[in-house]
Amino acid sequence: MHIVIAGAGEVGTHLARMLSSEEHDLVVIDSDADRLKAVGSNLDVLTIEGNANSIAHLKEARINKADLYIGVTYSEDVNVNSAILSKRLGARKSIARIDNQEYLLPANREIFENLGVDYMIYPEKIAAREIAGLLSETGSTEVVEFSGGKLHMYVIRLEKEAPIIDKTLKELTPDESGMNYRAVAITRKGQTLVPSGDDRFEVDDIVYVISSKKGLKELYKYSGKKQFAIRDIMILGGSRIGRKTADLLEKQHYIKLFEKDRQRSYQLSNLLSNTLVIHGDGTDMELLQQEGLAKMDAFIAVTGNSETNILSCLIAKQMGVKRTIAEVENMDYIKLAENIGVDTIINKKQITASRIFRFTMSEEVSSIKCLTGTEAEVMEFQVKPGAPATRGTLAAIDFPKEAIIGGVIRGKHAFIAHGDTQIKPYDRVVVFALPIALRTIGKLFN
Repeated sequence: MHIVIAGAGEVGTHLARMLSSEEHDLVVIDSDADRLKAVGSNLDVLTIEGNANSIAHLKEARINKADLYIGVTYSEDVNVNSAILSKRLGARKSIARIDNQEYLLPANREIFENLGVDYMIYPEKIAAREIAGLLSETGSTEVVEFSGGKLHMYVIRLEKEAPIIDKTLKELTPDESGMNYRAVAITRKGQTLVPSGDDRFEVDDIVYVISSKKGLKELYKYSGKKQFAIRDIMILGGSRIGRKTADLLEKQHYIKLFEKDRQRSYQLSNLLSNTLVIHGDGTDMELLQQEGLAKMDAFIAVTGNSETNILSCLIAKQMGVKRTIAEVENMDYIKLAENIGVDTIINKKQITASRIFRFTMSEEVSSIKCLTGTEAEVMEFQVKPGAPATRGTLAAIDFPKEAIIGGVIRGKHAFIAHGDTQIKPYDRVVVFALPIALRTIGKLFN
């Protein structure tokens, strides 16, 4: 595909890095020469120093030949305007990152679609929804939903008390046909692998499991995790993510939100009807303790400063808070934060990339999620009639060892896949894949 990316900031660079490994023809436009130099020297992309709103610069990027235009600059106006221009100049599809919830209202979205913006992504809104979902599944550090909740992928860190430590997959699931869940991957010491039946689970493994709702109770039993109710929540930072998270949760939970900017705290107190907004520095541990940090069920740090978020979550954990969630935008800090005890990491770059990356895959991919702390992806494919994957059981087809089918959705029913499973046309299959296998597995379902 010929793809044009406007914006060589963190999101644009992260996208370019992901897409360049897929052998796409990439062009990156940015007005900052230093940012472009950093992208061009590390990745196989063409860079253009200029304004994405310039028709001349868009033409220089061969926008009329573009399969996809992605506007992810720091300016919402530039993203939207350049997406409209790109579509009018011949791009097949255009995407714009936005910062305005109003644009996503159904009536307003139609206006932008008529202007030529095919898709708008608001990372902060998606992040807030992910946080809300994580607080409803407290035994897992990350949850991905497929086909309206028929299957889920749960990400679980194994602690030394977990009953499955030092056991193999074969020992845990001697009869694959009756499984309600399946471990599809393990991240260990920074490396992600697709496990075989003889692989043993170790302390601090991060395990990725595809499960139906029926399998969740058994999954938590083997992993030593327990579901617990969350009532009291403390949010550090009145950022867009902080505000939207509070807005989603305040009707069911008791929330305290800390914002150090006085004007911003007044605005938030008017916007949030059931949240106690406190003007104060959330890094002041004495203040947090006075406001009952030790009694909180969950602590969410979304200040926009990765170091502050990580450290405050660690302190909250030491004081007995059951669930900690930190926004970490510095990619170098993600594995560090996971290894030193932060329960869940939220990263807007990966959230944005997950939503956009789907547009670069074949039409069979109905959803894709780029997982935090690993380069792997989990995808939902719809199987086409005559696809190679339908020509035999999973054990018989030549499926790459760097990928695994975790589950199948067939009509209204969902089940866990095993070696004797026969894939049928129009099935939806949930696949966990390392980057090296992405190009191969798409062909199997087409």
